[in-house]
Amino acid sequence: MQEIIEGFILKERDYLESSKIMEIFTKKYGIISVISKGCKKPKSTLCSASSKMTYGKFNIYYKEGKLSTLTNVDIINNLSNIKKDIMNIGYTTYLMELIYQVAKQVDIYDELFNDFISTILKLNDKLDAGVLTNILELKLLNYLGVSPSLDSCSICGNKNNIINLSLERHGLLCKDCRTNEKLYSIDTIKHIRMYSYLDISKISKIEVSDKIKFEIDKYLNDYYEKYTGLYINSKEFINKLKNM
Repeated sequence: MQEIIEGFILKERDYLESSKIMEIFTKKYGIISVISKGCKKPKSTLCSASSKMTYGKFNIYYKEGKLSTLTNVDIINNLSNIKKDIMNIGYTTYLMELIYQVAKQVDIYDELFNDFISTILKLNDKLDAGVLTNILELKLLNYLGVSPSLDSCSICGNKNNIINLSLERHGLLCKDCRTNEKLYSIDTIKHIRMYSYLDISKISKIEVSDKIKFEIDKYLNDYYEKYTGLYINSKEFINKLKNM
């Protein structure tokens, strides 16, 4: 069955002398395997559109649970700003690896795909890559079923007098439930709560202090390590770029 499917190439590998097999994250089917026959030939019309970080509408012969075949691609956005910035390439690579692992664990892809693509497009618009990454990371915890409690105290459910954020206790703490946990700033708590509600596609400007960015990123890194079991090498590459 031939279909036109919106998608984003997350992975690619060579197949025989002139072809590639790609893992495409699609809005309709999640991650599917697709062969691009002859795309490595210089004159192939599929050559430039059969690589990682390609976002487009893929015309394929779709075979459920099997290897589908690519016939044509209409590029939606060539992501030129991302591809000429090493830091944004690093963040995009990390998000591609992360979404690949998360998408394998869910059954409904519409909202997940929209959040991912919105993040990539905002990266291409040159908005703050670190903040966008943290916002998506926070949203992905919902799909993994380990999201921290950010609406009320994670211990007693109180929505008032919130004074801290806890890794060990899975989220916010009120003044009555806080013990000796590391203390986060109130501004950091406000921002991470805001992140959980944001529609990524509607973000037009990002203004967050370095202190808040550092605290939220550290909290999410530790949270992923403690509760998700996911480890992604490309995050280390980002950290190395930051320290250069």
